[in-house]
Amino acid sequence: MRGSDQRSGTLFSYVDLEARVRPDHPLRTIRQLTDVALAALSGDFSVLYAARMGRPSIPPEMLLRAMLLQAFYSIRSERQLMERLEFDLLFRWFVGLGVDDPAWDHSSFSKNRDRLLAGEIAAKFLAAVLAQPRVKRLLSSDHFSVDGTLIEAWTSMKSVKPKDQSGDQAPPPAGGRNAEVDFKGQKRSNETHASTTDPEARLYRKGPGMEAKLCFIGHALMESRSALIVDTCLTSADGHAERSAALAMIEPRADRPKAISVGADKAYDAEDFVNRLRSRNVRAHVAQNTSGRRSSIDRRTTRHAGYGMSQKIRKRIEEGFGWIKTVGGQRKTRFRGRDRIGWAFAFTAAAYNLVRLPKLFGTLA
Repeated sequence: MRGSDQRSGTLFSYVDLEARVRPDHPLRTIRQLTDVALAALSGDFSVLYAARMGRPSIPPEMLLRAMLLQAFYSIRSERQLMERLEFDLLFRWFVGLGVDDPAWDHSSFSKNRDRLLAGEIAAKFLAAVLAQPRVKRLLSSDHFSVDGTLIEAWTSMKSVKPKDQSGDQAPPPAGGRNAEVDFKGQKRSNETHASTTDPEARLYRKGPGMEAKLCFIGHALMESRSALIVDTCLTSADGHAERSAALAMIEPRADRPKAISVGADKAYDAEDFVNRLRSRNVRAHVAQNTSGRRSSIDRRTTRHAGYGMSQKIRKRIEEGFGWIKTVGGQRKTRFRGRDRIGWAFAFTAAAYNLVRLPKLFGTLA
């Protein structure tokens, strides 16, 4: 018999969100890991919020779970995220909203999210996920890889103006808020020019013959057993930033009697970088750069089987960068300022780890 297409509203709802999510859904494992990590950060949340003054805000635990969904499902804006929370039962279950609870206003969501910037919550959340016993056994404490990737700034080349404003030309003819600007033939550099939209962004060219873009550099340290990201940082786009950031992430893990190894690409084949690693009992497994120069490592390093293994595994860090920039939406950031962009980069790295962990647990079963 043909079913009827007529629908009528119901007065009461008996929907059990827990029953609507299938038992083997990957978000169940992710939700368990997230809840444990958020419980460990409860003290940090209390410091950021007033004890009894003002009206209750969006619970930080719910806010961070919603931000994880935004990364998992490539949702472009807070407005779209709030719209999705209105009708998606899976989203409501993961965040912790009831069926009848209203979704938040997108502007209130953004304002409450900015409060978490002060407490370095993203980096602490990444560490809290990795500190859990069943995650910790997946990690290597001896072998790592390091690399950096460009994060395009949320600004345009039209915003690049002379710092002293003395070389300003006549204003362009009226053309609305996005008027035509002809800067062909002008010489621009980070010493003389800066973006008026995001002054911390810097012009950077990835290679010879390529165009210069306003960028930041996101850096990641990956352990080599399960290829999970264990640390991140974000710096201004600079030729020496990758090696400086790598040292800052590696040195806390090198303070131990047993030597550790770090794999890296040709950009890290510099004598000062390799010497600093060796002085801290770290084996520098960097790719040799012999293009018109002499490499800083020789057969004393490359003859070992561990060097070849490090060079093979280090490329997996690009998988993390690919997910962070495409699925996680960090190829062109939606934020301005190095602190905010670094916060988003670290949090998206934590989301990448959470996406991979259910499958990693399955391989151990």
